[in-house]
Amino acid sequence: MSRTAGTAGDRIADIGLVFFAACFAVLTADAVLAGEHLSPDALFADQAVGALACVSLFVRRRRPVQLAVVLLVAGVFSHFVTGATIVAVFTVAAGRPLRTTGLVAGFAFAPVPFLIASGPALDDPRTVSGMTYFALLAAAIGWGLFVRSRRQLVASLRERAERAHEEARRTAREDIAREMHDVLAHRLSLLSVHAGALQFNPEASAEEVQRTAGVIRDSAHEALEDLREVIGVLRGTASSETARPQPELADLRRLAEESRAAGTDVTLRLETAPGQTAPGQAGADGSRGAAGTRRGDPAAPPAAVGRTAYRIVQEALTNARKHAPLSPVTVTVSGGPREGLTVLVRNPAPADGRRQPGPDAGESAAFVPEAAVSGVPGAGQGLVGLAERAELAGGTMEYGRFGADFRVRAWLPWAPGRDPLEAAAPAPDPAL
Repeated sequence: MSRTAGTAGDRIADIGLVFFAACFAVLTADAVLAGEHLSPDALFADQAVGALACVSLFVRRRRPVQLAVVLLVAGVFSHFVTGATIVAVFTVAAGRPLRTTGLVAGFAFAPVPFLIASGPALDDPRTVSGMTYFALLAAAIGWGLFVRSRRQLVASLRERAERAHEEARRTAREDIAREMHDVLAHRLSLLSVHAGALQFNPEASAEEVQRTAGVIRDSAHEALEDLREVIGVLRGTASSETARPQPELADLRRLAEESRAAGTDVTLRLETAPGQTAPGQAGADGSRGAAGTRRGDPAAPPAAVGRTAYRIVQEALTNARKHAPLSPVTVTVSGGPREGLTVLVRNPAPADGRRQPGPDAGESAAFVPEAAVSGVPGAGQGLVGLAERAELAGGTMEYGRFGADFRVRAWLPWAPGRDPLEAAAPAPDPAL
């Protein structure tokens, strides 16, 4: 459709320029031909050549250089070619490279030195006519160069916009993949752990089997809800009434409880702000109380920062459960508005890569055999996604072995950066 519109526009422009060239020749004929006595046959031939030159402008887009050269030569003998010559020279300047334009301009102004050397009288109408002719050619070339530069600028801006659009699409795809991984990896790893426990513990009592099956069912339900929510955001159908609350820093307690139910020994320390629990005093679940750990607390970090910290801890616990099963994990979240938020997750990382239970490790009701979790597959992109998420939030992250521990340490500014979930959502249609 756009091509048809463009072709129609080109035809209208060609007709308009042909009309301009014809009107220019007719309106200036009296002034140029004043004092010259042409026979009717010579005048008719001159007008016929001018009409043919105007009609030839319809091929100016295909053969602009050849047409300009022919019309420049014909303009030496015929005045009625002048309008068409101006249009042809303009077409060359607007659509051809600078080198070609320079050659055509040099050919057009080649008679100027000979005209000056002849010493024409300034009051001679032919001198005024010649000066006007070359001034019009110069103006046509200058205007053509301006049009050419403007077209190049528009093309450059369009190309930059297309590149920016492609970059935005690529970033959105990465954000979607990262969010899907963060949302589902934790739930699916819990499913794998509990299903593995049933497989490797065939002598479990009916009560234990029923409880584990209930956990699997709840985890699958949560995974489906998370998946439905992310898809709703991507489709733009999620609303504040139907969407579930996004995780915040206060939800780390629930996250720790889920990991403990899967057999991971998690110690959670929240030290983000002074609260009712004294500093250093541990809560019943091993966490340290703080005003900033309650959902909706005004002293809590911004929602985007808390969500990013939650996702980092969630992925770190998932990685620990997959790669260091049964190893105790310590999660420490500390900081404030001035120093920012620091997230530290560490767990023992033996040299052989597999944790052996210590001499005091007893088999509790939540014990899961290591074989049930050691085979949990992974894409190997979890830590990379964590680093990208921290960078998007304006922070930094480092991970690796530090002595006998494997640590994940992230720092996030208290002011939120870009939220991947919101960035992946499509922009609202202004027409709606």
